[in-house]
Amino acid sequence: MNQLSPPRARIAIEIVFDLVCPWCFLGTRRLLRMLRARPEVLAELQWRPFLLNPDIAPEGVSRQDYLVRKFGGEDRARRLHAAIAEVGRAEGIHFRFDRIRRIPCSLDAHRLVRFAQQHGLAEPLVDLLFEAYFLEGADIGSIDVLSELAGAAGLDPRGARMFLLSRAEAEAVHADNLRAHRLGINGVPCFVIDGRHAIAGAQEPEVLERLLDVAILSA
Repeated sequence: MNQLSPPRARIAIEIVFDLVCPWCFLGTRRLLRMLRARPEVLAELQWRPFLLNPDIAPEGVSRQDYLVRKFGGEDRARRLHAAIAEVGRAEGIHFRFDRIRRIPCSLDAHRLVRFAQQHGLAEPLVDLLFEAYFLEGADIGSIDVLSELAGAAGLDPRGARMFLLSRAEAEAVHADNLRAHRLGINGVPCFVIDGRHAIAGAQEPEVLERLLDVAILSA
């Protein structure tokens, strides 16, 4: 160990997000890009679920029905998705909203993230979940799909499947979702640094870095 190296600043960052939220995909990519440029910061990421569609059926809902209910129809959704896709390209994300056939219930995906966090593999799993849904149109509400993605992230797929079938951590996901609302978080992504400094939205890395520096200086 180099005794002249300064100690790394250790800081907790809570990422409040939903896996069916394109802005969360963008926001987490930007956060992680910023952190890679700050190797002197040892960030302890805590992934906190937020359910954008808490009343959606476990089997999900058809994309067409969802778009009518949420946006009033396909045309408005298409314009919104085109704007998101343009922003995404700058981050190397090539959204394919047209491949999404069903809007999934994200409860099981969030449960799997909690399982992965116990094994130190939440970050790669989250990225794989986002990519599977937004780039491939995969049904991330399916236990089969989730088990396969768990294996790709480095988890034991059979162990992940058994976990998902057990319904473990479902109450914890709902509790975290309720906690977020009680804290006044009404939209995602939201990043909470050091438990005291929060910022919502898919912020540019420079904005996130300024908040990080404020948190480090006030720690």
